[in-house]
Amino acid sequence: MSEDYEAILYDVEEPIATIQFNRPAQLNAFTNRMGDELKHAIEAAEQDERVVAIVITGAGRGFCAGADLKGLQGLSGGDTSAMGSASADLAAADPGDPTMQGFRGPYAYMMSVRKPIIAAINGPAAGLGFAIALFADMRFASDKAVFTTAFSQRGLIAEWGIGWNLPRLVGPAHALDLLLSARKIDAAEAGRIGLVNQVLPHDELMPFVNDYARQLAEMASPASMAVMKRQVWENMETDLDPALRESIELMQQSFDRPDFKEGVQSFLEKRPPKFPRIKV
Repeated sequence: MSEDYEAILYDVEEPIATIQFNRPAQLNAFTNRMGDELKHAIEAAEQDERVVAIVITGAGRGFCAGADLKGLQGLSGGDTSAMGSASADLAAADPGDPTMQGFRGPYAYMMSVRKPIIAAINGPAAGLGFAIALFADMRFASDKAVFTTAFSQRGLIAEWGIGWNLPRLVGPAHALDLLLSARKIDAAEAGRIGLVNQVLPHDELMPFVNDYARQLAEMASPASMAVMKRQVWENMETDLDPALRESIELMQQSFDRPDFKEGVQSFLEKRPPKFPRIKV
């Protein structure tokens, strides 16, 4: 439950669940506790029928400045508890579709969640914070956002699957530049290379993201979005022919869902559709 959270804020205002990293004095530096709370909150949002889309952002002037440096210092000394821990209930959360076996690891589970996840990057996103943003389905950034992988400058490697999803987003040349140099890039460059979907003036970021999420809820079938999200991520590693065959099978299945009938009827009647919400 939300009252158990210490490192995040969780709020549902139908049809949006907003998860906010909440260590603003530390630029939302990430801890194990924060990771467990994030996972627990995403599970709560996935199971809540009121929620159509999940938005992740940061409190204060940062999105997430990466792993807490004090925790990293403890890890370098062999203290595995240095990054903090959460209760057993929080740590036991297991959001996402369990049949998506390739997307069940740390933070990759976000790709298996049946609802769209949008990262609203309101400020610096570095290291682990950068990596977590890449597991969202879409990224919108404030014009004040700054990005860096940071790993090479900390004696680390391409952590948390970033060697898989970063080149798929921006291409291998841009990915290697960002990984090897760990240089900082601004929001404008992030937009040019395709790291983020769109850059907004800072004060317009959250209104834009919330309006985008509401448009999804008003006009798109939640069941269709869940299927399409799975198609996109799983098809990243699938040849065209099996992906095409699967899409035909899934299309046939969609004809039997009430969403298809409502989608056609609402179009003919020139009114907004009223699609049923997902029940997980």
